Amino acid sequence: MDFHNSLINLSEVRKLYSIGDIEVAALDGVDLEIKAGEFISITGPSGSGKSTLMNILGCLDVPSQGEFYLDGNDVSKLSDGGLAKIRNKMIGFVFQTYNLLPKLTALQNVELPLIYGNVIKRKENALKALELVGLGDRVKHLPTELSGGQQQRVGIARALATNPSILLADEPTGNLDSSSTEEIMKLIEELNKTQNITVVLVTHENDIAKRAKRSVHIVDGKIVKDVLMGATK
Repeated sequence: MDFHNSLINLSEVRKLYSIGDIEVAALDGVDLEIKAGEFISITGPSGSGKSTLMNILGCLDVPSQGEFYLDGNDVSKLSDGGLAKIRNKMIGFVFQTYNLLPKLTALQNVELPLIYGNVIKRKENALKALELVGLGDRVKHLPTELSGGQQQRVGIARALATNPSILLADEPTGNLDSSSTEEIMKLIEELNKTQNITVVLVTHENDIAKRAKRSVHIVDGKIVKDVLMGATK
């Protein structure tokens, strides 16, 4: 496998956890290649290893065994500081529960990763991100003054503020009604198409998984299905 050809390359990745004297493999020999600009859904039953895989892809954790290259960088050789730099520079995270700070405005919430990254033009970048998700007129609103769909848009804007290459979305529509779900999925599709952002989306909903251009199904820490979805959104 050419680790320098794709944005994300996992080869024979295992993640082991010890429970007493028992060793459990949350991931068990995962091979996964993701090219820049792809839109992939990851599905699987509870306990299948989806969250562990997302944590590794997001540089929040490292494999116990195997190789993980991100944009040509051997992630296993990076320090905690190196992992943090890659997270802040390359990866935007979107969460099911939005993870917005309730006492901060939409603009202030979006500025947070820019503060951690010591970005100079924080307000300017945050405003651009909010405008990109259609919330240019809600910058001074607190989370409690926004609908669920709008709060998730703020969450997506926060993920986009650092101009990442990869958007990792963990059940991004899990707390939304059907109308807001459609709104958020259209936004994610549009970002993938127009901004060429690589999207990796974890979901337990088949309808959401089918919106991706490629679907990966994981069971007991192994990828059991990896298929192109055919129609391009």
